Amino acid sequence: MTKQLFGSIEAGGTKFVVAVGDSELNIIEKAQFPTTAPAETLAKCVDFFTAHPVSALGIGSFGPIDIDKKSATYGQVLATPKPGWAGADVVGTLKAALNVPIAFTTDVNASAYGEYIGGSGKDVDSLVYFTIGTGIGGGAIQDGKFIGGTGHAEMGHALCVPRPDDDYQGTCPFHGRHCFEGMAAGPSLEGRTGIPGQDLPRDNKAFEFISDYIAQMLFNTYVNLRPAKIILGGSVLSDAELPMVRDYFEKYNNGYVATPDLTELIVTSKMPNNSSATVGDFALAKQVLG
Repeated sequence: MTKQLFGSIEAGGTKFVVAVGDSELNIIEKAQFPTTAPAETLAKCVDFFTAHPVSALGIGSFGPIDIDKKSATYGQVLATPKPGWAGADVVGTLKAALNVPIAFTTDVNASAYGEYIGGSGKDVDSLVYFTIGTGIGGGAIQDGKFIGGTGHAEMGHALCVPRPDDDYQGTCPFHGRHCFEGMAAGPSLEGRTGIPGQDLPRDNKAFEFISDYIAQMLFNTYVNLRPAKIILGGSVLSDAELPMVRDYFEKYNNGYVATPDLTELIVTSKMPNNSSATVGDFALAKQVLG
């Protein structure tokens, strides 16, 4: 009997990471390349999986994307600011070339599923995963199913309440200083200070602002969904900010709803080598085979 292998594509706005995994979701082949024009980038994916054939493929993509299987534009990138990618038919192109079943979701959903399968959420039935990097995105899982309706969640663009001592006007072209992505994603660090986030000392006031806004977002999430675990990924927050995030969360809750120990509820991703999206893609690919 031929051994089943599963493919993963982490389709990012800056780079694509492609990988092959075995039935235990272990990575056995991996490569990456820059995100250029759709035809060129998808052709590199086809070349990789032609050289390393798989039984099914999981794709976690930057967005916005159409994940509604009943939609005429299912599998496509929608109105993205990424030049040339609006309308790119990711699923159609890869399915025509590789002829394998494909699971298609957002990059953050793929990471959420990886955490659910083998990461910080592997022992719970419900979780919300946030990535806090160049942008902010969130994915929610209940009993192994993504929570969503007509499209994927846009948790990073929920409304936030700016602090009175923070005069920053935000980076979001749609919501300015009134959404979490505009006020707490990576570009807001350099926007406030003129210093790239990776070079900014962790005791800079900007990290207090960001921790406050992230806590608002997590509190909103908790009272809406009551997940067993909230997992934070991405490059902006570190374990150093977690105590401050938890303190602000407790302040916003003000004793209203019962919570587990916040050190157990609000955690960071511990997946090795930032592999949550890849493992999630493998698991979703395995799932589409039944």
